[in-house]
Amino acid sequence: MIVCYARGDGLGHLTRLRAAAHTLAWDGEITVVTDSPHAADPRIAGGWTVRGSLDGLDGLDGLDADELVVDAFPAGLKGELRLPEGVRATHLARRLRWDAYRERLPAAPPRFHRTYVLEPLEAEHEAYLRAVSDEVIPLTLADPPSEPVDVEGWLIVHGGPEAEIQDLLSYAREMAGLENRRPAMTLVSPRRPRRLPPGVAHLDVYPACPPGPLVSRIVTAAGFNAVRQFKPWRAMHRMVPFPRSLDDQFARAAHARRPP
Repeated sequence: MIVCYARGDGLGHLTRLRAAAHTLAWDGEITVVTDSPHAADPRIAGGWTVRGSLDGLDGLDGLDADELVVDAFPAGLKGELRLPEGVRATHLARRLRWDAYRERLPAAPPRFHRTYVLEPLEAEHEAYLRAVSDEVIPLTLADPPSEPVDVEGWLIVHGGPEAEIQDLLSYAREMAGLENRRPAMTLVSPRRPRRLPPGVAHLDVYPACPPGPLVSRIVTAAGFNAVRQFKPWRAMHRMVPFPRSLDDQFARAAHARRPP
């Protein structure tokens, strides 16, 4: 059994684990330890066993894991993670605001048999992972095949809070105005906002990628999965980074905007 430790309440952990399971061809039973309410959605975690996360080793107690996969935070969200003895541990590393996260590291941090680096990291972050891992290798994730989101016009995709959804919608509408265009717009989000501007449709679909051939513009935040998944459509992808306590969306967006 593979046990995935994904402490956090967002959708990003689960989307990344879904891609990792496909890319690495995980076989057999998968248990995900997470706080995310999205884990109850069978489209996202179908076939997985979901267990609510507790602090550190308590959250893994009683799970007979052949391999433990730790997503994003190498010592857990708050530095709480203690690995069981004798279990092979793998880390999936995405970019963090390392100055903020390193303050949470315990005196005896977890060690990993292997760390997969999923995107460019800060130098100090990567150096830390090399010190606590037997091997560090890059990995490009690929999502399982899915039907395209075939809507006409502009696609605004976000699973975050409503205030950020409103910011993305405002950005898209202002951009359309500056370009003297009136495209059809569709918001893809797990929840319909309380305030949806006139002319904007709502669609609850997962995954939100790939876009269909009628999509002419994509607007998202600069989270790890959005930037990764829409990379093949970079020419029509516009991203708006939002501040996060540990995720550096601004650095990710800056890197994605560099010429190839």
